[in-house]
Amino acid sequence: MAEDRLRLIRGLVASAAQVLPGQRGRLPEGVRTAAPRRLGPAPVHAGRAPDAAHATILVQRDSKGRRDAFGVKAWCRGVDTFPYTTGAGFLRPFDISLGHARRGGTAPSELFKSIERWSGYQRLLTEWINRCRRAHGDALQIVILDETGFDLPWEALILPAAPENELPGGPLGALVDLARWLARFPIRPVAPSGAVVGFFHRDMGGDQEFFQEYEHRPYFGIETFLRSLDDLPAKPTGLVYMGCHGTFDHENLGKLTLADATWADYQRLDMRVLREEQALVCLNACHSGRLVDYDGDGLEGLRGFTQVFLEKGAGGCIVSAGEVGDTEARIMIRRIVDTVTEDPDRPVARALRTFRADVHATFAAGGSDVPMMVRDDGLFDAERQANVLRVLYSLMFQYYGHPLSTVRLTGRPSKNVVGAEADAS
Repeated sequence: MAEDRLRLIRGLVASAAQVLPGQRGRLPEGVRTAAPRRLGPAPVHAGRAPDAAHATILVQRDSKGRRDAFGVKAWCRGVDTFPYTTGAGFLRPFDISLGHARRGGTAPSELFKSIERWSGYQRLLTEWINRCRRAHGDALQIVILDETGFDLPWEALILPAAPENELPGGPLGALVDLARWLARFPIRPVAPSGAVVGFFHRDMGGDQEFFQEYEHRPYFGIETFLRSLDDLPAKPTGLVYMGCHGTFDHENLGKLTLADATWADYQRLDMRVLREEQALVCLNACHSGRLVDYDGDGLEGLRGFTQVFLEKGAGGCIVSAGEVGDTEARIMIRRIVDTVTEDPDRPVARALRTFRADVHATFAAGGSDVPMMVRDDGLFDAERQANVLRVLYSLMFQYYGHPLSTVRLTGRPSKNVVGAEADAS
């Protein structure tokens, strides 16, 4: 296991040092660069795949006495390495998980303010990220390998503004192309192309409307759907979509479910469609992106549906760090699907940044300060709390995959297509 981790870290360092299109070499002493390109919502709408410069952030478990903690190390070509750092502000932060972002949960403004404070404790890291932004401008892409299982909301990490360099502040996921990955993730981008294979729970059938203009093979029974992933169809698959319910428990792997099937049900399948076609997987289900630190079967590691689908060969995964059951969250996933699929040449990571930047810009246009819970009359400020919750929802959806990977969906044939499954159970 130690040798595997060493190989992994070496691979991360190599990825960070790799010369990619658009990158600049280290400049001689005393030479000044031109003014950096401005970051923010506007530039991310470019349709073409961006020139890329990777920054890689490795997050690992640490300990402070008997308390769980984490430490961070990071690399970026042209910027000094961020040395392994931990400390008093690196304890496991239970209160900032986006699993709390839901109606009836923690007040959205209180959750956002907790994330702001946590971001402040990561000041050395956020300053380093700003140096990367200054060095690479809009070409910067950040890849995070988080091995902690602590539900750390990196998409919501608040970067300070740097007006002297024309760098706006705000959530990391709205300012930079951001991807996560796990230990066995491939180092090359993929470009799956083909139809949508979808599973829809009986009360989420409306999600089929997302794919009306695309070739689509819908399923309504989970056993039949999972069997279909073991059989290569005649036509290729670009996207595997699941609109269903999920459950999560930090302590019990058996309570980690998706469409009422357990993690073990998924893990034992071959999923040949993913291995052969590297389709993008989108899991519109509560807690679909959360991970359990588990060693009950004799092998310690993070278990989750993201881990399963990537190990089976998925080209990437869009997953949720919290609950997606209310109307607002479903509107968000519809916008995500539209943004990711509207331009097949735009990387998935950039499409998600576009989506988050648009949501954050709308919030900022109404007054960017995070509101109090109550108004002057002492009543709960439901309207402004809903605005904050919308921002949190946009940051709750995570992308695991290569930051340059794309997806292309094929259009519907001209004739009416009969659903792939007669079972409507």
